[in-house]
Amino acid sequence: MWFANAKYVLGRVLHGIPIILAIVVVNFFLIRLAPGDAAQVLAGESGAATAEYMRQIREQFGLDQPLWLQFVNYMKNLLVFDLGFSFRHNREISELIMDRLGATALLMGTSMVLSIGFGILLGAIAAVRDRTLLSHVIMILAIVTYATPLFWVGLMLIIVFALNLGWFPTSGIATIGAPVDGFEYAIDVAHHLVLPAIALSFFYMALYTRLMRASMLETLGQDFIKTARAKGLSSSNIVFRHALRNAIIPVLTMAGVQVSAMLGGSVIIESVFGWPGLGLLAYEALFSRDLNLLLGIFFLSSILVVLTNAIVDVIYTLVDPRIRLNGGRHA
Repeated sequence: MWFANAKYVLGRVLHGIPIILAIVVVNFFLIRLAPGDAAQVLAGESGAATAEYMRQIREQFGLDQPLWLQFVNYMKNLLVFDLGFSFRHNREISELIMDRLGATALLMGTSMVLSIGFGILLGAIAAVRDRTLLSHVIMILAIVTYATPLFWVGLMLIIVFALNLGWFPTSGIATIGAPVDGFEYAIDVAHHLVLPAIALSFFYMALYTRLMRASMLETLGQDFIKTARAKGLSSSNIVFRHALRNAIIPVLTMAGVQVSAMLGGSVIIESVFGWPGLGLLAYEALFSRDLNLLLGIFFLSSILVVLTNAIVDVIYTLVDPRIRLNGGRHA
């Protein structure tokens, strides 16, 4: 079973290569449409914006070449996984991304667990207790949360729980001067993770709650559920063994699709909380016109989305054993 799943994931990744290449091409030319470049940023910071100085900078970073030649060189480097050099950080882009990837993966992974877990739980409760006060309260909270901007949620969490109550730190991933490894470090990181993870998961939890409720109500009205009730099965047995497994599939599908949206949301949350991940790095790269770094982050993000969608398909088989993966298709 595990070999078939691994083979399927590999097949999906290979099928996703043309999609990733298309994203790379679009991103390259789209970003070049933005005004300004690295030469203007560096010249402005140094206060020496002479024509000769600008020419030297553009020649140093290859910005004086025709756009088509820049693209060809970029694609040649990309084939050997050379993402280029960041003038802002004076480091290889691959090193920068690897340094920040762990923080973003931790934030997104925690947020996905929270949003999917509580979304499924609240949606199922709202469906089972349909037309009751509890169901109405859950759905009202889901609608309000869905309509609330992420940055506002983050700021309110900082004001209430960090500044007023002092329960959590306002920013960063760890306390300055604290141990950098061991159990104490893990606890410190978890303490810093609470607020940004909750803020990022709010919107998606509301989305999954509404989707789970609709899917659960539809499942509870199907004929096999009526047959189970006629056989005298208990309500808990019907809900957990029969309805939940079927209703959860659309939620998992949406979770795979929303990975790219969550990456976008992490830019906002990481900026609000000063979380040193890819989102904050992309934000800094955008304003400093570090285009190669921005392209590297987009490239990695597209790979993560393709991988996540393939893994979600495999999770289907664990949730519902009736689903089998065969040659890249659900059988």
